[in-house]
Amino acid sequence: MVMLNRLSRRGFCSVAPCPWLFVGLGNPGDKFKGTRHNVGFDMIDAFAESQGIPMDTVHSKVIFGEGFVGEVPVFLAKPQTYMNLSGESTGPLAAYYKLPLTQVLVFHDDMNLPCGVLRLHDKGSHGSRKELKSVIYHFRGNREFPRLRIGIVSPPGQMDPKAFLLQKFNVTARHRIDEALQDGVGVLKFLPSEGLAESAKRQQRTKV
Repeated sequence: MVMLNRLSRRGFCSVAPCPWLFVGLGNPGDKFKGTRHNVGFDMIDAFAESQGIPMDTVHSKVIFGEGFVGEVPVFLAKPQTYMNLSGESTGPLAAYYKLPLTQVLVFHDDMNLPCGVLRLHDKGSHGSRKELKSVIYHFRGNREFPRLRIGIVSPPGQMDPKAFLLQKFNVTARHRIDEALQDGVGVLKFLPSEGLAESAKRQQRTKV
């Protein structure tokens, strides 16, 4: 890891291959663990475990890990600002490593997708979501960074969406989310070497 930190001072993408930064959005603290709004954190944890990457460093207001997928460096981050302020840590971290935003993939929950459905996109708007507004603001208004959306389904009836997001999954939904996380890990393992377009095709072939 010392080698990675040394290279960061001159900009990782001055050498090949250019690293990826994976950022999972969520709320810090044990009381939010396992809630619908924290599936971005869950995706980071699942990928870190699959690759043997320890998440044991605090860096730029994130819980941070670094390692390799094949020969490609990857950085993993879970912002420790609260969800709606995610950009306050994500923006400076990407800037510190001098990464193009096309190499920064943000994971987040999505109530507009069925539970456990994944969607990988190369860019997009904030969709009136405060956490994505914060990220875009701290990326100096740039929206052209990839996202992995993780479906959590919309709240039932007249339930308050904020309350729904902060609830934990029931057993059936948790099972679907855990399967989706493993599908996501499979896709992400190919992303650093195969690129976003090929990884998106692979994601489309996973079960939904």
